[in-house]
Amino acid sequence: MTAECVRVLIADDQPVLRHGLKSLLEGSGKIRVVAEAGTGTAALTAAARCRPDVVLMDIRMPDLDGIEAARRLPWARVIMLTTFDLDEYVIDALRAGASGFLLKTAPLAELIAAIEAVAAGDAFLDAKTTRRLLDQVARRLPVAIGHHAGQEDLTDREQVVLKMIAGGKTNAEIATALHVAPATVKTHVSAILRKLGLRDRVHAVIYAYENGLIG
Repeated sequence: MTAECVRVLIADDQPVLRHGLKSLLEGSGKIRVVAEAGTGTAALTAAARCRPDVVLMDIRMPDLDGIEAARRLPWARVIMLTTFDLDEYVIDALRAGASGFLLKTAPLAELIAAIEAVAAGDAFLDAKTTRRLLDQVARRLPVAIGHHAGQEDLTDREQVVLKMIAGGKTNAEIATALHVAPATVKTHVSAILRKLGLRDRVHAVIYAYENGLIG
């Protein structure tokens, strides 16, 4: 491993899964697991002690679930680990400040890509999975009527970009659709996040759903 390895905390109540993840991640040579935790409370303690770059957090854990644990780690970059039968918890997890989520069955390459993206300050949002999960829980989200907080600050082009982000499109796909350079899209995305006070693309999707911009 090199000094540039991403430092990761794994929080999951299944020891076999934790140990398996650690072995796989460290075997990549890109990631160093600095701590493990089997409960939400233990995750908070370990995170405070080790200050990892990324926390892999299971949604369901004893004594304190992953959603509440993420909410109590506002400074941390958290990726929630979930399974298909826990879809209803995804929105709550993202609202709690998570920078993305992954299915526990995700390929190793996808998991590593997610960790690297989140460690770099981005969010990991798998377009297909995200759209499917958000569609399933969208009816649970309160839809604002009329005025959308902060939306008036967006230019027409930024509103278009926001809707495309919420539709699961990448910067490259948005650039192609709008016939602009990827760098221009990146500028639009940064402006959207700044004007709406959002942390990353994941929360831009939440904003769009909560404010009725996506149906």
